[in-house]
Amino acid sequence: MNKIGKTFIISGPSGVGKSTVLRALFQGRDDLYFSVSATTRLPREGERDGKDYHFIDAGAFRHMIDEDAFLEYAEYVGNFYGTPKKYVDDAMAEGKDAILDIEIQGAAQVCAKRPETVRIFIAPPSWTELERRLTARGTDTPEKIQQRLLRAKVELESARDYDYLVINDTVEDAAEELRAILKAEHCRPVDRVDQITG
Repeated sequence: MNKIGKTFIISGPSGVGKSTVLRALFQGRDDLYFSVSATTRLPREGERDGKDYHFIDAGAFRHMIDEDAFLEYAEYVGNFYGTPKKYVDDAMAEGKDAILDIEIQGAAQVCAKRPETVRIFIAPPSWTELERRLTARGTDTPEKIQQRLLRAKVELESARDYDYLVINDTVEDAAEELRAILKAEHCRPVDRVDQITG
């Protein structure tokens, strides 16, 4: 039986450690595809087209919107960002699970188009720990940290709307929970009953 991949959305507040957990999840796996967003912003130093982002101009992006070529898209400070359907669909057709690291508004757009999408929210073990992690990064001003914390409050409220909630207490435990979720989602009868009924 040819396995068709599934789409998984990973969301969570800034500072929760999504990127680190996803790196651990992808370690040694060739059955997963990490969705690379398209953007109209210019590449930053060291960024590579197709690896960090698909860099395209505004005209091409608008054409893709008209063609309904995005699972979700948004505009931030004058630049567009979006998840192209093609790469996700190609990966799933190859039997790979597509992992989308997107925020809650983008997740809602994807699920409106594809209700079967599995949504996983990654949360900190405590509010205090989230504050500590944001401060320890040393990349933001105290004002920016407060903005991120205000945003995190809203995002954490949305966690109850997701299918799964993973607590990132330690990276390995969080990655192990993600592995378990992915495995369990492929054990649903709708995906397997054909194997036993011929």
